[in-house]
Amino acid sequence: MINQEVLYRGKEPSAIRKLFEQGKKLKEKYGEDQVFDFSIGNPSVPSPAILNESLIALINDSSDHPNNSILHGYTSAAGDMNVRQSISSYLNETYDAKTDANYIYMSVGAAAGLSISLRAIVSSPDDEVIVFAPFFPEYEVFIDNAKAKTIVCYPDYNTFYPDTADFESKIAKNTKAIIINSPNNPTGIMYKEDIIVEITKILKNKEKEYGHPIYLISDEPYRELIFDNERYPFITNYYDNSIITYSFSKSLSIPGERIGYILVNPKCEDKDDLFAAICGAGRSLGYVCAPSIFQYMIPKVLGVASDINVYKENANLLYDELKKIGYHVVRPDGAFYMMMKALEDDDQSFSDRALEYNLLLVPSASFGVKGYVRIAFCQSKNKIIDSIPQFKKLYSSYT
Repeated sequence: MINQEVLYRGKEPSAIRKLFEQGKKLKEKYGEDQVFDFSIGNPSVPSPAILNESLIALINDSSDHPNNSILHGYTSAAGDMNVRQSISSYLNETYDAKTDANYIYMSVGAAAGLSISLRAIVSSPDDEVIVFAPFFPEYEVFIDNAKAKTIVCYPDYNTFYPDTADFESKIAKNTKAIIINSPNNPTGIMYKEDIIVEITKILKNKEKEYGHPIYLISDEPYRELIFDNERYPFITNYYDNSIITYSFSKSLSIPGERIGYILVNPKCEDKDDLFAAICGAGRSLGYVCAPSIFQYMIPKVLGVASDINVYKENANLLYDELKKIGYHVVRPDGAFYMMMKALEDDDQSFSDRALEYNLLLVPSASFGVKGYVRIAFCQSKNKIIDSIPQFKKLYSSYT
């Protein structure tokens, strides 16, 4: 018999993907310029020029080798060591992170990184993983696949930061890990240093209370997409038993290439066994050897990002216009998402009504909170300007 759990996952796509597919049909019916698809976080800003230049140089430089074996052959299972060393050096210089290349594992994007990390640390079906709502919906899928239980910590709705009192109450003896995501999908909120300090202080106390590590997994695909030069609190500087999963997808506008890494904090108390378990999890899940050509590209693009000013301008434009109309909107600190309060309690019903105006807005229930929609503003400026009359019509339909 077919595995019923994965059959369900295959037949029932995420709310984001479902809405994205609806958008395709609307575009066929009404035309591309008449549909305002804010459903999916697909970067709209071109990749930095150095990315293509680096790939072309790699291809040209490898042309003398038989079958291009240097460029297209396997790397070590954990990734090319020179690439891992370049990442470690960059992180140490940029964040004073004190990383070690021997604890970096090249991954097929952040999704693979999260799946591998969870598989490495979950050892019992009684294990629990805490997520901070609102959260990326696939976290539940990855946690389920690792055979652990998802525990949701709810936010302070005034700030959309974690409610630390709720968080502290949710940590139990079976808590194995916490996942944080900053800048956050779906809010665009970045956890400032005081929030990180408070979260890690609670975790350190709970580790002492229960006598075992509680891993803090920091999911960081939007780390470079921060507005206004905010200082990013690099998690290894605040908490020893930490793991970072990173993807170059968003910063370099290459989501289809699936390249990233897992970083185990060298200060983890069981760092060698943990990294070995990550290697073993990658092996068992079939994620050994991330795409080699994109690994070799990485040293040339570290610290480089697409033009985030485009996203900042879009965020300010959309935020200001929606506020003028009368919507309640959460101002983002980075990434390319914002949350808008629905005009009724049922966010799915509100999202359905928005479709009548060719607005594709993702209902917040899929992110673990109710009464909001997510807007992915990684669109052209003109597209956002053209969408404003539709937002006005949607608002007017409730008044």
